[in-house]
Amino acid sequence: MNNNILNTGVQQFINENLNTDILSLLLKKSVFASVLSKELVAQIEAKKKCRDKLPTWFQTKNIYYPNKLNIEQTSSEQTAIYKASIPTKNTLLDLTGGFGVDSYFFSKKMTAVVHCEIDDNLSKIAAHNFKILGANNIKTTPENGIDYLRKTELFFDWIYIDPSRRNDAKGKVFFLEDCLPNVPENLELIFNKSNAAFIKTSPLLDFSVGIKSLQYVKEIHVVAVRNEVKELLWILEKNYKNSIQIKTINLTKTETVHFNYTLENEKELLITYNEPQLYVYEPNAAILKSGAFKSVAKRYGLHKLHEHSHLYTSNALLEFPGRRFLVKQTLSYSKKGLQGLKLHKANITTRNFPESVASIRKKHKIKDGGSNYLFFTTDCNNQKIVICCEKL
Repeated sequence: MNNNILNTGVQQFINENLNTDILSLLLKKSVFASVLSKELVAQIEAKKKCRDKLPTWFQTKNIYYPNKLNIEQTSSEQTAIYKASIPTKNTLLDLTGGFGVDSYFFSKKMTAVVHCEIDDNLSKIAAHNFKILGANNIKTTPENGIDYLRKTELFFDWIYIDPSRRNDAKGKVFFLEDCLPNVPENLELIFNKSNAAFIKTSPLLDFSVGIKSLQYVKEIHVVAVRNEVKELLWILEKNYKNSIQIKTINLTKTETVHFNYTLENEKELLITYNEPQLYVYEPNAAILKSGAFKSVAKRYGLHKLHEHSHLYTSNALLEFPGRRFLVKQTLSYSKKGLQGLKLHKANITTRNFPESVASIRKKHKIKDGGSNYLFFTTDCNNQKIVICCEKL
């Protein structure tokens, strides 16, 4: 960490050159004797990545930025604020602190937060930024979180872990046993120092695999931002063995959409199937990822088009956590049928359909865009159909 970067003149240069061509800055000799051109560029690139992702940091003066890879890997401010709503009580250990975004928002909720970061330089950067941001209840410790946990005599209300999905031997990984730290391997240690933990993982981790690895799963939170699933949060409670609640969260610019259910109920539910009626519904990405295919139909009184199509229908317009469409026409899938629609432009979605969107566009010469929406899917009679809709 080069403290000269925090000098007033250097900070002013960084702010004035956020939109300057990076290559031209690299090729020029630095205007500061104590700060290299590559250091200036690193600060500029990292700060630019915070503009939308971490507005609190971007808008605060004298923030010190790590390399842009650290910014890419950290939680967004929006998801960090959601995570901070989960833990209760007083103390939390952030076992894999990183740049400190999650720790900062935890500190707004908890009495005391311990931030462990194995990278000494990143730990110093986080400590400086916490001071600038006024988060004085965070203690930083530059060491491996597991090593800290082994030697500390403290007992925490919560332990939070965001395992690194980059393994030096295996490259990018997704199974918890391949991540660093290996959470399943250290569960006994974790629950010797806390009764509650939660783990952030990639959305690609399968529920059944995670449940088997983590043993004491009480809740799984599927977190999406503007209909794109960003992370899974696994809430663990020591010795918990009861039913698992699934919470889906879609964070938009104007609201937070929740849909909750239990895995046990999802398996037991009986629902109805029907051909497309007057309205068609598509669940948001968090619900689709969670597998709440029967629960969402039952909750909102909808028919499903097909067991594997994950589209829903009704004759009355209902509230729904996803997109709603007015059906204008439903036809069997054929080249002649599509030609009859006389559409040269449409928004296309496939659900339980043998062809890709790209293949359909190429074959039928349909460009992207416009006000028409086409769902290529399979109905309850196992027929390939096209539903022509208008978005509501």
